[in-house]
Amino acid sequence: MNYASLDDFLARGKTALAKGPVAMIFVEDDVELDTTARHHLECGFKSVLMLMPDAFDLPDDITEKTHRITYDCNAQNAVPNAVNAVNDAADGVWLYYCYNAEFLFFPFIESRSIGEMLAFHTEERRDAMLTYVIDLYAEDLQQTPSAVSLDHAFLDKSGYYAQARTDPTTGTAKERQLDFFGGLRWRYEEHVPRNSRKIDRIALFRATKGLKLRSDHTFEDQEYNTYACPWHHNLTAAICSFRAAKALKRNPGSTHSINSFRWHNSTAFEWHSRQLLDLGLMEPGQWF
Repeated sequence: MNYASLDDFLARGKTALAKGPVAMIFVEDDVELDTTARHHLECGFKSVLMLMPDAFDLPDDITEKTHRITYDCNAQNAVPNAVNAVNDAADGVWLYYCYNAEFLFFPFIESRSIGEMLAFHTEERRDAMLTYVIDLYAEDLQQTPSAVSLDHAFLDKSGYYAQARTDPTTGTAKERQLDFFGGLRWRYEEHVPRNSRKIDRIALFRATKGLKLRSDHTFEDQEYNTYACPWHHNLTAAICSFRAAKALKRNPGSTHSINSFRWHNSTAFEWHSRQLLDLGLMEPGQWF
């Protein structure tokens, strides 16, 4: 189905929000649109919303399986505004959001669906899940100047760290909340705005009317921003993303100073959850 705007979708297409989980893919450019959509359809999302400009094309088979919504994803606060609007229309449904050329991975994705994982997470009385945005980049920028290559993708196998997240009003550390850093945003931080350097994103959450996503990928409800419940570790997931690599190579201020993203801690991405678990880039919690 095609919709002329987000308001049009919320008026005519709300049946797509009746049963979750629902994925929202925000399209910023025309890179890997079909592969991004197919990956999330294969994850088992009941509905996939493609929020995108009219200028970009989708293959017919993707158009038939998704809900295309005309939307300017590059406008100020476009993503939180859309997420919050869908949230208010989908009370109680699990939602997920990402950008094109980003691919969700969770523990045991090869044999289990996103619905199965979220059912377990719900049983643990969790309404949100922390995801780490893991930067992917092409092996050879001479051959692939766009920095996007699914066949020859690399990631950093180390260099990730966390800092306590402090409450600006009290100066004390927030309970069960951390700011996570690493990947290209860390290695090339001089080219990355300070408010874009974190790699943590609460990308999976259960809709609750009035819940508000903020521009820094956190929610006004502080419990949604926690990485685990008080009594044990919970599941986390990873979003493997070419977004930072694309931006660094497109940005005139950084592109000429980067001849290769590879360094001694680079390793080939295997497109398998086991690699991400072994590297500590997501957590299975009590789910086996």
